[in-house]
Amino acid sequence: MPLRPKVSDIPKIRGALKFYRVFAYVTGIMLLLLVLEMILKYTPIDREIYLGGPTGFLALVPWNPIDPRSLSGINLSTGILIAHGWLYVVYLISDFRLWSLMRWPFSRFIQIALGGVVPFLSFIVEHFISRRAARELADLDSRAAAEVHH
Repeated sequence: MPLRPKVSDIPKIRGALKFYRVFAYVTGIMLLLLVLEMILKYTPIDREIYLGGPTGFLALVPWNPIDPRSLSGINLSTGILIAHGWLYVVYLISDFRLWSLMRWPFSRFIQIALGGVVPFLSFIVEHFISRRAARELADLDSRAAAEVHH
């Protein structure tokens, strides 16, 4: 018999679900920005995104892998890489929290985690996981109500 979430965890599950949903979208958006950054840098476009400096407020400047400090301003391309990495870690934490409270099989944890690796997949995974969690939460609510009335 598969494990079921605990009735006492209902408030924690609601919070974990909101946290997961927010970070699924944040991770999805950051992954799309990362793909854009990679296209700009590693294709014949050969540019990085800079904020400020002599090239203007927001500019695409030639990528210089030999001396990356040759330009002034903030390298948003590097910022996107770093932010995506750390936000994916937060996404994994949100994944783990929801997964553990819902007491799902480990394979579901892996499915959710992979949602933050493939562009657009986090939006799709979020849709299905949120629906599943909401459905199971409704069942849990009805089970809690039945326990109160007995």
